[in-house]
Amino acid sequence: MEFEPVIGLEVHAQLKTRTKIFCGCSTKFGAPPNTHTCPVCLGMPGVLPVLNKKVVDFTLAMAIATNCRIAAESRFARKNYFYPDLPKGYQISQYELPIAENGYIDIETQGERKRIGITRIHMEEDAGKLIHDPNRPLSRVDFNRTGVPLIEIVSEPDIHSAEQAGAYLRQLRAIVRYLGISDGNMEEGSFRCDANVSIRPRGSDVFGTRTEIKNLNSFRHVEEALRFEIARQTEVLLEGGNVVQETRLWDPDQKKTVAMRGKEEAHDYRYFPDPDLLPLVVEKQWIEEVRKRLPELPGERKARFTREYDLPAYDSEVLTASRELADYFEACVKSYPRAKQVSNWVMGSVLGYLNAQGKTIEQCNVSADHLAQLLSLIDSGTISGKMAKEVFDEMWQTGKSPKEIVKEKDLVQVTDRSALEAVVDAVLTRHPGEVEAYRCGKTKLLGFFVGQVMKQTQGKANPKMVNEILREKLE
Repeated sequence: MEFEPVIGLEVHAQLKTRTKIFCGCSTKFGAPPNTHTCPVCLGMPGVLPVLNKKVVDFTLAMAIATNCRIAAESRFARKNYFYPDLPKGYQISQYELPIAENGYIDIETQGERKRIGITRIHMEEDAGKLIHDPNRPLSRVDFNRTGVPLIEIVSEPDIHSAEQAGAYLRQLRAIVRYLGISDGNMEEGSFRCDANVSIRPRGSDVFGTRTEIKNLNSFRHVEEALRFEIARQTEVLLEGGNVVQETRLWDPDQKKTVAMRGKEEAHDYRYFPDPDLLPLVVEKQWIEEVRKRLPELPGERKARFTREYDLPAYDSEVLTASRELADYFEACVKSYPRAKQVSNWVMGSVLGYLNAQGKTIEQCNVSADHLAQLLSLIDSGTISGKMAKEVFDEMWQTGKSPKEIVKEKDLVQVTDRSALEAVVDAVLTRHPGEVEAYRCGKTKLLGFFVGQVMKQTQGKANPKMVNEILREKLE
């Protein structure tokens, strides 16, 4: 029997507000434990939460960007459960009346477009962080993260492969970063994902028993965990067993999911409206104000790059993966209007260096203006493409302009025809046997002669001109 995976993703994105969702404590990452806390986020008796308007502003931006219907009135609810990192004994979230529902985003995998529905987006507060001692059987709790604002984005079960799940997550992350509402850093936990996965006979419309996978802190882990879980459930059913509804953890070292606990249902949390918070009313004027401030989104920018710059779809996708990278590319094209050449250098040398050093485009040592200057030097014949690689390396190391480096290292390309003819004549005179062989049909020896000329000129000769002169003299 052939099975079809059915996957739904729950994504939590930490919002980039300066203060927490219901109090004035800082949200800054990396502070000493329990220094960004107050009676409100610690749940002390008698305190009252006050909603941070910026949180709503950011959530509205995400709702508009993902084509959601925004509720005129939504409510906060208490999600009740006990855990050491939850000082109040409940988490303020939204349940029956979320702020946004019924949206979608479009993704592309293997050249095919697919629409993934979004069930809901709602606001909630984060819990604290447990820190387990590696040497002793004890844990400590840091409440700095308690009350940090989150949005939860719940997809429809429209995803049917690990690759589609990865594409969906990358698109969501790109959107929150383009909007400037979250840094989308999975390693620091500001963009987190839980995956619900089941399988069913292909062609059936009945859902199978699902499991929830947690501890997914990278796109690679999400895709690996889903592939494993789909294979595991398939094996269980083929052997005549039943999939158990449970929460499982992804173990990246063993490359497998392991059982954690039974899967909770909504009624286990005893949701009820929070009596300390009034219903949230969002007027149309507020929505339109947010809509007017939205930037060009990644899907729109990708389409424009393909259309306006005549780039391949792959180039456009890579270049628009982040707003900052797309800005860098366009800044370079503004000074050097040959988009494909710019794309080749950005995707090759620039991203190659950044990835090797674990840096982002904001930390790039070569400015867009300097890259444009380098490409102009190639076009003018001042340096060759091979020289340009050497100059780029030096630009990366020093931050100097290409013109400075070319002058300091005396890398100007030799384009004086008479000077090159003299070098070519000398090379041909020293290699009479190879000249005779070339004239007898071994035309591949042209590369040998070019190499000898380049060696004599320390790589400074114009390769195109060298080829022309050699062909003329070897006829």
